[in-house]
Amino acid sequence: MRPVRTLGAVMAIGVVTFAAACGGGDGKSGGTQDGASVTVQAANGAVSVPAKPKRIVSLSPTHTETLFAIGAGSQVVAVDDYSNHPANAPRTKLSGFKPNAEAIIAYKPDLVVLSDDLDGIVKALGKVKVPVLLEPAAANLDEVYDEINDLGQATGHAAEAKKVTDGMRADIQKTVAASAKAKGLTYYHELDNQLHSVTSKTFVGQVYGLFGLQNIADKADKASGGYPQLSREYLLKQDPDLIFLADTKCCGQSAASLAKRPGWSDLDAVGHGGVVELDDDIASRWGPRLAEFVKAIGDAVQKVQ
Repeated sequence: MRPVRTLGAVMAIGVVTFAAACGGGDGKSGGTQDGASVTVQAANGAVSVPAKPKRIVSLSPTHTETLFAIGAGSQVVAVDDYSNHPANAPRTKLSGFKPNAEAIIAYKPDLVVLSDDLDGIVKALGKVKVPVLLEPAAANLDEVYDEINDLGQATGHAAEAKKVTDGMRADIQKTVAASAKAKGLTYYHELDNQLHSVTSKTFVGQVYGLFGLQNIADKADKASGGYPQLSREYLLKQDPDLIFLADTKCCGQSAASLAKRPGWSDLDAVGHGGVVELDDDIASRWGPRLAEFVKAIGDAVQKVQ
């Protein structure tokens, strides 16, 4: 994600939205069991997998985090090169952006989990009878919960998945309720140091919308698909109340570095502690750690209220 790579990776991992939701048209997870296998409704249709797969390959950082959060970590034998959380995930050179069927098959998986069907990988794995769950980047909160529950059903951890999603819902509701006075505050969410941002119609924008925050990027969006590149002049003129940096890891950005940008030291957020240094991964992977992203926003709002 640096700087062009920054935007591309963020969008591929968790920003791009898809028409097909993982749990079917009603947006709810569903599955059936016959003792030896379980059928889960994913974006690629009804998928039959072993009742409790023992050799799972994940090519999605978000889904890797989910698998470990729901207690299926011991069943995971390989994850892609971007799956860096948790630290004990079996990280490999497998790529989620350029998936190689032969390399994946070498791990003898009885389940492969993907966010994107790139280079016809779903069909390629299907030819050798490898079950594949295609769970695209979530477009809203309900789809996040749905995908976690899908993975729970597919791995034999349905109860644990429900516990995770119930906890997420409760934590998010609590954080938002405690920040009721946020409505009307303006913000800027930075994807990279080239000033790419997000609008309210993106998943990230919807999360900020829970608080009633106003996105300064909305007025600048034209044909960017929700990810406009703002000009320095426009941003300085808008003078947002809060600035959220989702490029601390990729681009080394911080409150201190912002203050050194020409004209930025005069921004209210920079001068009054309104710059929030986010964890890039948490701000772009909408799985179990989503509540942490929401909490970071809530904490920032509390400081300026």
